[in-house]
Amino acid sequence: MIWVLFIAVAVLLVGGFAALVTGRLHYDPLAEATTTQSEPHLSDGFAADEISSLRFDTALRGYRMDQVDAVLDRLQERIAELESGSDTLR
Repeated sequence: MIWVLFIAVAVLLVGGFAALVTGRLHYDPLAEATTTQSEPHLSDGFAADEISSLRFDTALRGYRMDQVDAVLDRLQERIAELESGSDTLR
């Protein structure tokens, strides 16, 4: 009687694996992150309090890289702008 249970479980496992391999069963561990907000952005001439109010969507391994990269690029531009302005003051 126990052999019937083992055979049934084995058949289900083999069938599930076959369905997964042939694409009939969809499994995607790295699915696209769901966006719950518009793209975070900083206005021209932003202030420090705008940076602290930024929020990013979370993804599988942390925050959404495209959102963080866009904000870091904008921060880099602003820092370069401020540095070039301080050089003209000196």
